[in-house]
Amino acid sequence: MIGSELKPSEGASPERFPAEPMKPRMSQAAMVVGALGVVYGDIGTSPLYAFQASLQHFPAGRMTHGAVLGVLSLIFWALFLIVTVKYVLVVMRADNRGEGGILSLMALAQRVAGSPGTRRMLGIVGVLGACLVFGDGVITPAISILSAIEGVEVSEPGLTQFVLPVAIVIVFMLFAFQSRGTGGVGKLFGPIMVLWFLAIGLLGLNEIVHHPVILLALSPSFGVRLLLENRLLGFEVLGSVVLAVTGAEALYADMGHFGVRPIRLAWLFFVLPSLVLNYFGQGALILHDPKAVANPFYLLGPPWAQIPMVVLATAAGVIASQALISGAFSMARQCVQLGYFPRLVVRHTSDIEGQIFVPQVNTALMIGVTVLVLAFRTSAALGAAYGIAVTGTFLCTCVLAGIVFRRHFGWSRWMALGVFGGFFVIDGIFFAANTLRIVDGGWVPLALAAGLMGLMTSWHRGRELMLARWKQDSMPLALFLGRLPQSRTLRVPGIAVFMTGNPDYVPNALLHNLKHNKVLHERVIFVTVNNIDEPEVSREQRATVEELAAGVYRVVLRYGFQESPNIPADLAALRNRGVPFEPMQVSYFLGRETIVPSLQPRMPFWRLWLFLVMARNAVSATEFFRIPSDRVVELGVRVAI
Repeated sequence: MIGSELKPSEGASPERFPAEPMKPRMSQAAMVVGALGVVYGDIGTSPLYAFQASLQHFPAGRMTHGAVLGVLSLIFWALFLIVTVKYVLVVMRADNRGEGGILSLMALAQRVAGSPGTRRMLGIVGVLGACLVFGDGVITPAISILSAIEGVEVSEPGLTQFVLPVAIVIVFMLFAFQSRGTGGVGKLFGPIMVLWFLAIGLLGLNEIVHHPVILLALSPSFGVRLLLENRLLGFEVLGSVVLAVTGAEALYADMGHFGVRPIRLAWLFFVLPSLVLNYFGQGALILHDPKAVANPFYLLGPPWAQIPMVVLATAAGVIASQALISGAFSMARQCVQLGYFPRLVVRHTSDIEGQIFVPQVNTALMIGVTVLVLAFRTSAALGAAYGIAVTGTFLCTCVLAGIVFRRHFGWSRWMALGVFGGFFVIDGIFFAANTLRIVDGGWVPLALAAGLMGLMTSWHRGRELMLARWKQDSMPLALFLGRLPQSRTLRVPGIAVFMTGNPDYVPNALLHNLKHNKVLHERVIFVTVNNIDEPEVSREQRATVEELAAGVYRVVLRYGFQESPNIPADLAALRNRGVPFEPMQVSYFLGRETIVPSLQPRMPFWRLWLFLVMARNAVSATEFFRIPSDRVVELGVRVAI
């Protein structure tokens, strides 16, 4: 039905809808540990493969001490410039009512944009970034789990044949567990990641102490020299160096869960030092023993520690995967609320709002991860697919953040252009370096993003056309109410709730009910659900109530893009505001849409086909709005677009 879709508001005022603190308070230390378990799983497992993948570009005769120092220099300065400066110190200032992430940034940028055309272009950039993040959500579990299990090849070469089967089993177990929620296991994530970062940092420090010359790589001159002397080869190396900063977007996306300060403290004083120590320790090992390039991460420790590190790395890989999967669930719900996805099943796995399970997304991710593991078979092969998704998201974030800092924070044009233009150049170089690897696997995230872009934009455009057609064919509510006192319509006992996408027009379901049943309930409630471009709406600002005539009420319910609607519960909460609502007396009237092509379709055939497929498979309004199915009356509505 038309009224069952949520539509973003055209510029909701931040002052009008203040955010309400909805997350329980925790101590600063607990928040830091929690951030370690959720935010840093992805970037924390990068040492498993990033340095090794970067060195594999060099033939045996060209992997000199200068090459090792150059690669380490590039990794260090990528961590410093992209993660520390860009995300931790700058971009994380751009919060949307405390929330972060590409879609939150998109909503914030659209709110301060000037013309509708600019808003539309920013929407495309944000949706593209979201599609690339979904691609990241498919690749991360595959590469993290594979790279962790491959450690057994170092200590037990005879077990190599079991790497792939074990990885598949872990993937299936990981996704099968999602429906049970992550609340209990989530408490273990932080301590495990604390142990992980301590372990990798100490292993690296031990090697650095024995070969302190590796600290020369802190100078950017070694990285610059590598690029100038090797040219195309150095450019190819950049495509693997970017693997060291995968997960940087998670710092921003999970800002609403932990706050800026815990994430910054965890990065600056624990995660970054541990990562740098480990990378430099791997470099020191290779300077001492070039054969260690086969797997410098696992060869960094003593033989007795290799199997325990495989177990710990596998746990860290699962945690990294879990963070991306949970993030994909949240982003899918945001896309539904913002009008870019059809309605999906959203199940809450605990009393904590952020812990949700989306079965359709879970199944799609499981299939995607399994296919990638079977197709690429090794973490090294998957590295080519990883970089495109990461760097593409970086570029989208740069564009949106530049608009926000220019118009929302009042930066001068030259300052915004200088800061984010500089970041855009850095990210663009990394993205360009990864385009050299498109044929080797970089096409995977591009294909995923292109497919998702087609789906999301087709759905958004289709809903716009349906709303426009519905408005054209509907009767103004004021006209209907003006004629109501003179009509001889029979009023029957009970309460009728009609969902409508536009509060100023009569729902088609009501007109159909009058046409066929020729009655109107004594009490009628028109309900419109609006999604605003903010994460959450306070209880005080949830609903607007207006009595239009005797027994006729108009209710507008507002939801943020990180909230799930619950129509019965929110209507019941309005009884103290004069709205007559008795759950056992209510009938919900919904319109079941039959979408057909018009004589002159306003969408290309392929978009129309995608829209019709998604519309047929969308979750019913009854389930999405949590309406009791035994109190629903559906009336058919034919819509031509």
